[in-house]
Amino acid sequence: MSAKRLPETIAHVRITRQSWQHGFLEGEVSAGDFEWHFQWHFRRGELSVKPSQGRALIKEPLGRFLEQQDYQLEPGGDYAFTIRAEL
Repeated sequence: MSAKRLPETIAHVRITRQSWQHGFLEGEVSAGDFEWHFQWHFRRGELSVKPSQGRALIKEPLGRFLEQQDYQLEPGGDYAFTIRAEL
């Protein structure tokens, strides 16, 4: 029996603003043909992603990525993570 590989898409993240004092990170994320703008208010645990098209595909994996990498993310930085889906 052969193992079937799950589809994968690389998501690219760019941090555009951050404020530790106000408790937020802001940036852009793209995957496949989609592009979104996000704001993560980490003290409140709130992540907003716009526009709504394709948001359901990126919000959960983006949230996990931000929580895992939060102290390493800096404005102007480019980052990437893998989504287990084809976008």
